[in-house]
Amino acid sequence: MSAPDNTKIRNDDISLGLLLETLAGASELPLVFHYDDRPVKAGYHVTEVKAAQFAALDCGANPEAWTEIFVQLWDVDGEDRAHMPAGKFAAIIRKVSEHVQLEESAKLTFEVSDGVRPMQLYCASLPKLRDNAVHVELAPRPASCKPRDRWLAEERSKAIACCGPASSKSACCP
Repeated sequence: MSAPDNTKIRNDDISLGLLLETLAGASELPLVFHYDDRPVKAGYHVTEVKAAQFAALDCGANPEAWTEIFVQLWDVDGEDRAHMPAGKFAAIIRKVSEHVQLEESAKLTFEVSDGVRPMQLYCASLPKLRDNAVHVELAPRPASCKPRDRWLAEERSKAIACCGPASSKSACCP
């Protein structure tokens, strides 16, 4: 059993394919999701996996289109159960893929509820191997303004290009 290759994983939102690729090297290890500063209970259950294609206009009237995969987790206790092995989670996803086309590059969203509180949306971040388990932090999925997000990304790119290697700094950096 090899450790997940975390060099390919961003610390923010990850895709379904990247999650599955990471889990492949740790299929026998327990998969523990964390949300709201706590781990899911050992009896958690994957109740639904669905693929959706969206077409929309953002707040700047720009057309948007994307594919998203939703994994629904029911955070419940299971008598005498351990956390689901990473390989079992991957097998569930493969089974769904036999019936529903799941695009590996799709945005990945987790829907989590304990059966009492309303379902909440989360994005998955960097899977980490620790304490002989694979841990995946789920962060609340916030609303965003896509035109603003694009502008911020452009500004970051300009700053990186401007303040990159010493040879290019003289043109734009103090």
